[in-house]
Amino acid sequence: MEQEQIAENTQIQDVLNNINNVIFGKEEIVKLSLVALLTEGHVLLEDVPGVGKTMLVRTLAKSVNCDFSRIQFTPDLLPSDVTGVSIFNPKELEFEFREGPVFGNILLADEINRTSPKTQSALLEAMEEKSVTVDGKTRRLKSPFFVMATQNPIEYEGTYPLPEAQLDRFLLKLRMGYPTYEDELEMLSRNRNHHPIEEIQAVMSQEELLLEQEEVKNVYMDETIQQYILNIVTRTRSHSSIYLGVSPRGTLALMEASKAYAYIEERDYVIPDDVKNLAPFVLAHRVILKAEARYQGRSSEEVIDSIIQSAHIPIKKGFAE
Repeated sequence: MEQEQIAENTQIQDVLNNINNVIFGKEEIVKLSLVALLTEGHVLLEDVPGVGKTMLVRTLAKSVNCDFSRIQFTPDLLPSDVTGVSIFNPKELEFEFREGPVFGNILLADEINRTSPKTQSALLEAMEEKSVTVDGKTRRLKSPFFVMATQNPIEYEGTYPLPEAQLDRFLLKLRMGYPTYEDELEMLSRNRNHHPIEEIQAVMSQEELLLEQEEVKNVYMDETIQQYILNIVTRTRSHSSIYLGVSPRGTLALMEASKAYAYIEERDYVIPDDVKNLAPFVLAHRVILKAEARYQGRSSEEVIDSIIQSAHIPIKKGFAE
């Protein structure tokens, strides 16, 4: 039986329009960022400075009426600078906890690879557990909670690259890239008198966002689509160019992201194209290539793309019509 389209979700479209009015020509990156937010996942954004990474997160936070916080990671940053610290109050003669920036709703972790592995782990633990433990007491983070971490792919001196096990904690790895000539010209035109973010208003409340996240979980995925996902993932574990394939966490991530992508496209079911479009962003940072593949100049994205092209696409009446 053919599936029905869901009713137009104007709030989701309003959020997308808000961000696209500030970030020019990056509609796909904006949509993928919203995919991560709707699945309660996190994004690693790898790109050069000045292409709009901070503005993307700020606009997203403002559009959904969430608290925005930012951490500029440096080599001397301590885990307590991320999670918070207990300070002695001489008036009350007791310690009181001062929350760190991780207790915001939407967090920009800028240049995460510039801080020590110990501090990186403090953030990544909070991302995974949605809580922090300080002085033996566990404190829950706010909900919704979304992290967009950035790293500069050009300057590696004095950095601490994220281990593969920690990269696996990010739902998506994205690259913004430079804008086109036309988009950058439009940016100059719109920024002549004031910045477009000053005109942005919230179009969704935190409570509404939490409801949207629950609705995404109910998006239908047929068993044939699940098999398609597993077919792609298992091929990464036996591919001649891959030393370490995608983990089961990556399998779940691709399923959840595909549901959110379908939801944004105003469907209550997933189609193979949802999986195909998302797989490079969900899986490429979860594999380790063999040395000979790297020497040949192959990238993880290229290898994942070759796997997608060779994987059998399920065809079923409900999806073909």
